[in-house]
Formats: sequence, C-alpha cells, structure tokens
Amino acid sequence: MKVLRALRELLSKKRPEADSGMNYLVAGLGNIGAEYASTRHNIGFMVLDAWSEASNTTFNTQRYGDVAEVSFKGRKFYLLKPSTYMNLSGNAVRYWMDKLKLPMENLVVVCDDINLPFGTVRMRKNGSDGGHNGLRDIEYRLGTTAWTRIRIGVGNDFAPGRQVDYVLGSFTDEQKDMIPALCEKVIEGIKSYSTIGPDRAMNFLNTKR
Repeated sequence: MKVLRALRELLSKKRPEADSGMNYLVAGLGNIGAEYASTRHNIGFMVLDAWSEASNTTFNTQRYGDVAEVSFKGRKFYLLKPSTYMNLSGNAVRYWMDKLKLPMENLVVVCDDINLPFGTVRMRKNGSDGGHNGLRDIEYRLGTTAWTRIRIGVGNDFAPGRQVDYVLGSFTDEQKDMIPALCEKVIEGIKSYSTIGPDRAMNFLNTKR
C-alpha cells in the first residue's frame, strides 16, 4: 500500500519544466541593411556581432530577426538582432520572450544613447525610454518597463534638428578604434548580470570610459 501511495503521489506531481531562469534574451537594437551597418544607431547590433564572433557562432535568420545562441557558465544567451527596424523593435522582443517563455528579469536590451558621452555605458533594471524610439516600442509591446536596458553613449555633437542625421551617421575614425573594447566591456557586463546579479553588474558597467 505504501508503495502504491508513493507511486500515486509521484504521478500526480507535475513534470518539471525547462529551467528558463538560466536562459536570457539579449536584444541589440539597430536597423537592418548595409547602409545602416556602421551607424551610431546600430551600436546594439555591433555588440551582438562582436559577441557572436568571439564565441565562434553565427546568426540565423528566423522570425522577426537574426538569432545566435552562446553559452557561458551554464547560461544560454539568445542574441537577437530584430529585423523590424528600430521603431518597431517591440514586436521582435515580445515574440522571442513568449517563444522562450522567459521572465522579464532575463531580458537585456542594448541600444545607443545620445544623452551620454561616447564611451559611457549605463545599465538600469528598469526605467523610462529616455526618448529612444526602440525602447519606447518595447515598453509598449511588453506592457512594462521592468526589464534591463544597457545604454551606450554615442554623444550628441549635432546641430538643432539634425538628430536623425547624427544617429544614422558613422562614428569618427577615433571612435571606431575604441568600439571593440567598448563592445567587450558590455558583453562582460551582461555575463556578470547573469552570474553575480544586476546590482554588482551595474557597479562594473556604470562607469565612464
């Protein structure tokens, strides 16, 4: 009887689901197309490209974007470069969050920020869109601001009314030389986020260059 009772209890328990807590979606924001590849607005794409290259993996075109998978200390990171263009980034992020069944704390979005000097990085666990159209659309589609965003400063050396031209323009030669190290720092910050938590990761990332 005891054996039968134990068997019934075992069968009545739900099967454990896959541990989504060890999976992360890292969305780098940018615009698709060769004409945008080296622009300031595409720094999010540049970070993910650098991570993919360093991990010897490649992106595959899937629904709503190009996706690559990399692993680190038992964690799996899904690197997403949305194909929806910057202002509709939320469609891609929402689709992949639902597909992967991830909690909001396992979402990290990487984007440019004209309000920060070039080389400055800021990680936040939540917050406003700060005037960034990509972040605004993600907030709208997800219905919350409770997810991590990493803003990479690209500076604001433009005349009034020339913001679009500036963010869709290329980095200076000096800045281009500094981008690999900047990408590496952001990648290490995201890895730290997954292992030591957001607060300590923010202490690492939230410093000037």
